[in-house]
Amino acid sequence: MNEPTLPLQKHLFAGLIFDEQGQPVEAVYVGREPCYVVNDRGFRRHIPAIEVDRQVFEAIVKQIQGHEDFISEQAAKMLGQDDPFSKAMIATQLRNISQQFPLLLITGIPEETRAYLGMTGFKIIINVHGEVIQIAQPGMINPDEEQ
Repeated sequence: MNEPTLPLQKHLFAGLIFDEQGQPVEAVYVGREPCYVVNDRGFRRHIPAIEVDRQVFEAIVKQIQGHEDFISEQAAKMLGQDDPFSKAMIATQLRNISQQFPLLLITGIPEETRAYLGMTGFKIIINVHGEVIQIAQPGMINPDEEQ
């Protein structure tokens, strides 16, 4: 009897991840598992993508928390849907964003969106162990810095 095939997980941030030397990190599959490959002085370290992607996703969620109303208002304006219902719907989605991670692993982030993020300077730096060292988000205010 055939086993049901599970959907293939995606690399959420392929093309946006770099090592500490500024070199792009390759996105590959080992079997069905997405991995990022970091060149560690000639040794290719395969890091499960979910470990890196989860760190980045959690950092982004942390930045959103407490700002859902403002973000939803701005998003609604950008979409030309500047009405109370659209704002409320977007705010609700933002409040529940942490629950979206499993679905995002399957659907992925569209290539066009990742390309746009890359053009804006969005960049993730990881070390050879897959730990996120830095997430560069030009134009974002660091809440830890004083104004």
